[in-house]
Amino acid sequence: MKIHETSGMKTDELICTRIDADVVQLTIDRPPANALNEPLITALMSVFRDFARHDVPPGIVLTGAGEKFFCAGGDINEVADHELALSRMEAFHAFLAQLEQYPSPLVCAVNGYAVGAGFEMALHADYVVASAESRLGFPEINHGLLPAAKGMRHAAALLGRRAARSLLFSGELITAGEALAIGAVDVISAHDETLRDALAKCRALCAKDRQLFAAIKRTLRESPRMNDEALLQMTLDDLRGYLGNARTADARSRFLNRNKKA
Repeated sequence: MKIHETSGMKTDELICTRIDADVVQLTIDRPPANALNEPLITALMSVFRDFARHDVPPGIVLTGAGEKFFCAGGDINEVADHELALSRMEAFHAFLAQLEQYPSPLVCAVNGYAVGAGFEMALHADYVVASAESRLGFPEINHGLLPAAKGMRHAAALLGRRAARSLLFSGELITAGEALAIGAVDVISAHDETLRDALAKCRALCAKDRQLFAAIKRTLRESPRMNDEALLQMTLDDLRGYLGNARTADARSRFLNRNKKA
C-alpha cells in the first residue's frame, strides 16, 4: 500500500496529516466501517515505525473517517481464508506492540464505533477522547471470532479482570459514559468536537518533556514484567539521563524559584 502526504501522507485507506511541528493526525479511511485488513495494518505499522525513528517523534492522533465509525475491528471477509486470518492476527499483535512502544503521545479520537480491534487500539493509546455517540466493546464472541490475546491481556490490566470479562464474555457494546466509568476512555466530548479536543490534548502532552514522557511510558509498560532489581536499574538509568538534561534542569530551576518566591 502506497502512502502519500497531505501536508502529510495519504493512501486510499490511511491519511496522515501534519497538523503542526509536534502533532500528526492519522485517519483510517476504509469505508464503510474502517475495518482493518492486513494491507491497512501493514501501512499503519510502516507509518508508526517511520515516525518512531525521528529524533523527536511527533505526537499522533488516531481517528476514523466519517461520522459513525472509529474502527469496526478486523475485516471479517479475511477470516474465510484461514492462512490470511492467521497472518493478519500476527500482524495486528505486532501493531499493538508498536502502539505500546511508541515513545511520544498517542491519542485516540474515538468518533463512533470502536469495536474489536478498534477497541484494542484505543486501549493501547495514552489518552482517549470519545464522542458522546461512540460505542465500544468486544463483540467477537457473538460472531464466531476471537479477540487478539494481547488486546485481552491489556484490557484486563487496564480495566480490571471483572470489567474485561464482562465485555469479552457478553460481547455487548457499551456507551461512552459506561466506558468512562470503567476507565476505557479518558474524557467524553460532543461528537463534533471530538477530534478538536483530541488534537488539543495531544499538543498539551507534547509540551511535556519528551524524555520524561517516554521514560514514564516505558516504565508503565515494562514494570509489571520486571523484578525489583531490574526495575531499580531502569529507574537509575532514566535518572542519570534526565538529571543531565538541560530542559529538565531548567524546569526544576523554575519550580524551585517559584517556591522560593512563594
